[in-house]
Amino acid sequence: MLYYLNGAFVGLLILSNILAVKLISFGNWVVLPAAVIIYVFTYPITDTITEVYGKNAARKTVMAGLVTQMLAILFIYITIKLPPAPFYENQAEFETIFSAGFRVTLASLLSFLISQNLDVTVFNRLKKKHGEKKLWIRNNASTMVSQLVDTTIFIAIAFYGTMPTSALFALILTQYSFKFVVAILDTPLVYLLVRLCRKDTAKNTMQNAAQG
Repeated sequence: MLYYLNGAFVGLLILSNILAVKLISFGNWVVLPAAVIIYVFTYPITDTITEVYGKNAARKTVMAGLVTQMLAILFIYITIKLPPAPFYENQAEFETIFSAGFRVTLASLLSFLISQNLDVTVFNRLKKKHGEKKLWIRNNASTMVSQLVDTTIFIAIAFYGTMPTSALFALILTQYSFKFVVAILDTPLVYLLVRLCRKDTAKNTMQNAAQG
């Protein structure tokens, strides 16, 4: 299961980076990048890995995500710079969709690295305190804290100086409110993933014992 979780984690990261160029709105006052809907589901994955496989495994997953994002940025840049075929008419649109400014890219990588490692740290400390009990507390507490840090760092680096400070705080509040709600709603998902992982781990242990 760990391999599947790692694959899902990296895949969601890359997908969220691609979808980040589109803004979505709910009503007239909630405006969010489409990436938020995808990115919030990376935290239940790291929480599950920390719960079942430990802090070190979760940190390796985070680092794998960081390296993959950097490689994706590099290859996208190379692809944009390669000369388009004479009959290819969508080069401008291609660049618009896949290009991101330096500040946005830096903000994305820094907020990811800091917040994901913070999520693992907070979750692991609460696990040491509670053991296998109260999974819902460490899942929600770690995600809510780390998501606040993620949102604040990203918006501050990406948009500071481009809009009034009041607008920055409003943007942070709006995005964090959405992430806060999702953190509560994804608790059953974490319980399900943890159960599946523990079942898979127990199965593998029995098979190894039988083979040994």
